[in-house]
Amino acid sequence: MSTPHNTANLGDFAKTVLMPGDPLRAQFIAENFLTDARLVNNVRGIQGYTGTYRGIPVSVMASGMGIPSVGIYAYELYRFYGVENILRVGSAGAMQESVHLRDLVFGMGACTDSAFASQFGLNGTFAPIASWELLSAAVDVAKARGFRYHIGNLFSTDLFYAERGEEVTASWKKMGVLAAEMEAAGLYTIAARTGKRALALCTISDHMLTGEETRPNERQTTFTQMIEVALETAVRMENAGADGAATP
Repeated sequence: MSTPHNTANLGDFAKTVLMPGDPLRAQFIAENFLTDARLVNNVRGIQGYTGTYRGIPVSVMASGMGIPSVGIYAYELYRFYGVENILRVGSAGAMQESVHLRDLVFGMGACTDSAFASQFGLNGTFAPIASWELLSAAVDVAKARGFRYHIGNLFSTDLFYAERGEEVTASWKKMGVLAAEMEAAGLYTIAARTGKRALALCTISDHMLTGEETRPNERQTTFTQMIEVALETAVRMENAGADGAATP
């Protein structure tokens, strides 16, 4: 069993996969949070590992940057490897004064400037949303641990360097969007199309209004609260027996 981007065998991935953008964050999660983690994929340096967390099988694999990249890896995991739940664990830029550096943001929905969903020939605009099962479990975990978190819309943009960046930020800010990132809308769209579950859990790495930011090594190794939330969510899903596919 292999795909153009994955040399793992069928059964190598757990039902739940944590998906950071950065391959080095995937390695960090595998080495510091999973027991007996083994490398199951390394095509193009997109590292995928499977191990256990509190006795529950869990995988972690990077998505790369942007909707086209996450669209490839999520599709292959859902379609060909039996994965049911993907939890994005990534960074985002805050777009509201009430959202602070290192806060957690749970993407209940994902606005986008991407035309990714147009491939499905929909007569209208598709609204990419998270799985309620994953979102409610993650919120319960964050609340129990006393983590600071926000729930609402993310903005999944195709443009990291936008020509009119300040205007774009101001426009989405007025609509109440919490933070900008580059993958959630694509992940949610693929999950919907394949009848699976997805949730984007992001840590605020920089602030688009104040200019505050974290360093690259911090983003790679210190954003552990969202990792803990994602792993505990995986355990709750397994204990609830919620590893079957959602209704397409």
